[in-house]
Amino acid sequence: MYAARLLPPVRTRAAETGASRKALEGAVVTHSATAGTETLLAEVLAGVLRVERVAVDGHFFTDLGADSLVMAQFCARVRKRDDLPAVSMKDVYRHSTIESLAAAFPDTAPAATDKAPTATDTAPAADSTATGMVAEPPTGSPTGSPPGAGPWRYVLCGAAQLLTFLGFSCLAAVVAFRGYTWIAAGSGTADVYLRAVAFGAVLLFGLCALPIAAKWILIGRFTPRRIPVWSFAYLRFWWVRTLIRTSPARLFAGSPLYVLYLRVLGAHIGKGVSIFTRFVPACTDLLSIGDGTVVRKDALLSGYRAHDGWIEMGPVTLGADVTVSEQAVLDIRTSMGESSQLGHASSLHPGQTVPAGEAWHGTPARPASTDYRAVEPVACGTLRRALYSLWRLTAIVLVYLPLTVAGVTLVLSAAPQLDAVVSSGPPVFTSLAFFLDALVVSLVVFFGGLLAGLLTMSTVPRLLSLVIERGRIYPLYGFHYGIQRAVTRMTNIRFFTTLFGDSSAIVHYLRSLGYDLCRFKQTGSNFGLLVKYDSPYLSQVGRGTMIADGLSVINADFSSTSFRSSRAVIGAKSFLGNNIVYPPRARTGDNCLLATKVMVPIEGPVREGVGLLGSPSFEIPRTVLRDSRLDHFARGDELCRRLAAKNKHNASTAGLFLLMRWVHFFVLTLIAMAAFDLYHALGPVVFAMSGLLTLTFTVGYFALVERAVTGFRPLRPLYCSIYEPAFWAHERFWKLGAIHRYMQVFNGTPFKSLVWRLLGVRIGRRVFDDGCSLAERTLVTIGDGCTLNAGTVIQCHSQEDGAFKSDHISIGANVTLGVGAFVHYGTTVGDHAQLAADSFLMKGEEVPSQARWSGNPAGEVDTVDNPEDAASAPAATAATAGRGARG
Repeated sequence: MYAARLLPPVRTRAAETGASRKALEGAVVTHSATAGTETLLAEVLAGVLRVERVAVDGHFFTDLGADSLVMAQFCARVRKRDDLPAVSMKDVYRHSTIESLAAAFPDTAPAATDKAPTATDTAPAADSTATGMVAEPPTGSPTGSPPGAGPWRYVLCGAAQLLTFLGFSCLAAVVAFRGYTWIAAGSGTADVYLRAVAFGAVLLFGLCALPIAAKWILIGRFTPRRIPVWSFAYLRFWWVRTLIRTSPARLFAGSPLYVLYLRVLGAHIGKGVSIFTRFVPACTDLLSIGDGTVVRKDALLSGYRAHDGWIEMGPVTLGADVTVSEQAVLDIRTSMGESSQLGHASSLHPGQTVPAGEAWHGTPARPASTDYRAVEPVACGTLRRALYSLWRLTAIVLVYLPLTVAGVTLVLSAAPQLDAVVSSGPPVFTSLAFFLDALVVSLVVFFGGLLAGLLTMSTVPRLLSLVIERGRIYPLYGFHYGIQRAVTRMTNIRFFTTLFGDSSAIVHYLRSLGYDLCRFKQTGSNFGLLVKYDSPYLSQVGRGTMIADGLSVINADFSSTSFRSSRAVIGAKSFLGNNIVYPPRARTGDNCLLATKVMVPIEGPVREGVGLLGSPSFEIPRTVLRDSRLDHFARGDELCRRLAAKNKHNASTAGLFLLMRWVHFFVLTLIAMAAFDLYHALGPVVFAMSGLLTLTFTVGYFALVERAVTGFRPLRPLYCSIYEPAFWAHERFWKLGAIHRYMQVFNGTPFKSLVWRLLGVRIGRRVFDDGCSLAERTLVTIGDGCTLNAGTVIQCHSQEDGAFKSDHISIGANVTLGVGAFVHYGTTVGDHAQLAADSFLMKGEEVPSQARWSGNPAGEVDTVDNPEDAASAPAATAATAGRGARG
């Protein structure tokens, strides 16, 4: 009889699974060079699992019943011991028994912060030559605070930003009021239309010119340097950055007008460049792009980052004919040579250079054999680009803006009391008729707009898409390109995915748009609140598949001169985690688990029955024993009963969502109309006060709603099925507490921390938040002086198939989270630690104080202490940049 070989104090149960395992009784155990390491590792794992013994040849996930959270805790304990090697989660997945894990390290190896890649690594090892990367210097001061930073700078900067908001609110409202009254004074339809066109054109060009003038007056040219946050230099930077990113010119992303706008702002951009990302670069003078380059959607290349209490600005250089794929992140001091490529869900860290002609992918990027240029270029000359730009401007000025004015006129004319607010008569907002008319109009506009939007989305884009032939290559900036962009815009309305997401209704909504759901199996959570796509008519999802938030389906491949629409097929019985880019060439089939922020492979064999983690991705178990303990909720009559109960709960949640949003819309309407009514008595100052009141009410209202949903108590960690009421209550919290879009106005200001504190985040003093997102606020603790970059996500939950898990996240003092970084639940980040751009800190990880982690999944890397020595520092290896666990 065979049983698993044991080492004290090792194992939950004997595994009797094959002749390859050694017999315990009567066997003579020969201790190899790794026996000591095996014993120590087994002791640690037994302690984590809270059992007496574990089998050294038992598989962590299939035999011992561990999951990635447990194994992350195991890795954290191992790293704290000087007598054991530094083990990462990537090592755990590649060596899935104590026996094989110990064999991967010498018995006498000291605990290290870095590990050379082993022969079993599937990703190519990267050294200073392969990665072209120098170690990232810690450019902040040792304490994490810039010299001279103090409470007085913090307060003064916030006061100046508040005054800026009030001033612009006043100016915008005055312009809108006088513009409307001037248009309304026109005689006849033709005169009103011409006035609307003239006012719209002046307003559009004025809003586009304002950030250009402010940039050249306040900044001049951006240069590589760093400035302390909350300083006057930062305030000038914030003014310019905010104006650039709120300019209507960002709506021209994907057109030559957008490239022209960046050039006027100081960017060095060659001929034939196409930029599709709507994340506008802030330090434009530091951006250089060669001829024929394409930057695809959701790419981040701002030219600056917040780091350890400083704003650091540095160059981003792209050569000619470069391809930057979807959701890529290019940190400062990065470059790409001529005809080079960067894959989707990949990033370049400071000091990295992609050599000419090479394709790289991963976080941080490393050489790859994949070709990310998915569509061949075609002829697309200057004349074509100019005519398309002229057509876009003409459509906006002659059609869209006049229609907007007509809509406002229609609303005001619908209620005589509301129309009176533009007159110079006595105030009417105190009358009951005013409130009743505002109530009626808000109901008609809000719910009528929803119905009209649903009807339009389910019909017009479907007709337009008929002119786009799948697989055919079209030139950019023509009729077919305009149709493709129109379909994308009209079908991606975030309000509707928030309304229908996390419920059975989302399936019917997506099918009405054109999704092919292959005789779907209703789970009640087939899709989350956020999903986007280039074309719903080319999106196919297999039966039984579940998708979390943040999925971006790529149905259109772009070069700098052409595009091609392709079908993206997601296999059956699969699960997709958060923030995933899914390309049409994806090599994933049925029954796959795609972890959070995974880089979906587009070459090699079709993966089936496995999990994929990381960027670049590697295989992990599809599921583990702990994930299957809740499967009985999803079978037979029990599933039918619980799904019906979930549908009722989700329907009531959707009703509350609509009621909540309508009340918010109604109050904002009252504030706006009252301000217009009081304008003649109080002057422009009333608009500044109404803007402040609108913002204050919005924050307070959503904070109150969120607290009421949770019963005015903090959330508690959960481990439950998606068919249990505890999860349904959490879904209601997500839907009704969706305040992220309103938080963007506070980015880079002291008020962001105040709002987070109001929402339940335990946050320290003088935290700099440039655009962080927190899903479960009351489960997060953030220490003093932290720096949170744009696109950072701190997420205290994970859903895997039918199981839901949530836990606390603790971030120490003076921590820096890089641009686009993702921190998962159950993690602890020590004081003064740093997480590099686009890194994925996997659940359960413990980042020690002063440590610097990088990669997807993240692991510890070495850095230099002197920024002046960065150019000659040794590179961090790919092995140390990729540690973590499944999402």
